[in-house]
Amino acid sequence: MPERTAAATTHERPDLTQPLDEATAAAVDAVYHLYDPPLWLVTSSESADAASTRGGCIATFVERGSIVRDRPRMVVGIARQHHTWRMIEASGHLALHLFPESSIDLVWRFGLASGKHRDKFASLPDQRTPLGSPRVPGASAWLDCRVEDRMNTGDRTLYLTSVVAGGVVDAEAAPLTVGRLMALAPEDKRTELDRLYARDGAIDAAAIDAWRKARRAD
Repeated sequence: MPERTAAATTHERPDLTQPLDEATAAAVDAVYHLYDPPLWLVTSSESADAASTRGGCIATFVERGSIVRDRPRMVVGIARQHHTWRMIEASGHLALHLFPESSIDLVWRFGLASGKHRDKFASLPDQRTPLGSPRVPGASAWLDCRVEDRMNTGDRTLYLTSVVAGGVVDAEAAPLTVGRLMALAPEDKRTELDRLYARDGAIDAAAIDAWRKARRAD
């Protein structure tokens, strides 16, 4: 049997560095497309006080963080450049909303502009959760969450939250998902979503690279 040299072994080993080559990135993307995550509207406020500054954004990085019925948790990832991130950091609480296809306008309101430049809550009533986060009309369900811990990943902060309240407004309404959003979006809205996704992706990539570089330096 031919001897296996170190050089041969190294040559056969796949390149596991990032950024990934296009073929590997496409393979990973295919895995992601096997499931269709719901869209979540994440809201927060500068404080629990009535009329305090509010923030809200559309997120897909929201997952259940506990199977214990009386100790529910959620894990929420929010990009650090978002206005809503600043509100969560200031107050330590956030609210999560699921909404139906009939409320797709909430995506255009909260997903196509920054709260740094305009009030996304203009014309909406100032309704609050028990912790003081904004409640948004049109949602089919909501959760009120207090931040228990956080982790900086460079491009975003991962929040581990305890859920202290919540409710279902319409049990018959299926939550709007990423796939359904793209199927329902008119051409102009889809073009804008694609543009913002590419812009945010470039910001996130630079933040991840800087974070990794800083960790290597340490």
